[in-house]
Amino acid sequence: MIQSSLTHRLKDQHRAITPIIIKLNDRQIQHHHIKGKWSIHEHIAHLAKYQPLFIDRIRKILLMDDPEFEAYRAEDDDGFEIYCAFTTYELLKKISSDREVIYNLVTKLSPDKLDRTGIHSKYGKLNILDWTEFFLLHEAHHLFAIFQLTHTLK
Repeated sequence: MIQSSLTHRLKDQHRAITPIIIKLNDRQIQHHHIKGKWSIHEHIAHLAKYQPLFIDRIRKILLMDDPEFEAYRAEDDDGFEIYCAFTTYELLKKISSDREVIYNLVTKLSPDKLDRTGIHSKYGKLNILDWTEFFLLHEAHHLFAIFQLTHTLK
């Protein structure tokens, strides 16, 4: 069974980005405050790029028995640079659109489907609820980083 906390975060957590960055201009969003670390825009691009990957992982878990997944690293993904080329507004639209797909995919699964598992290279066997929690905590980490960068720029 899906906890209401998880469904609420799955539906709305990503919406925190806009109020956090609303007063920033594009230069501030693109700014690398710390050399070699991501800008706010790159954090948002990473979140946008990771969502289709998460959708694919959930679909594989539903179709295969215990598929194995390597830890995702944006630096190793050529597609990350493509996402970085989108405007922040375009990325936010992509995040919202893909989140609707994720929300509908996960929340409409029967209990037996939610129990299906996939194997993460670092965290081991996770069922779909665990994968979803992992996804949301990963996103929350980046939301916090965006918040920190926003307040470091002021």
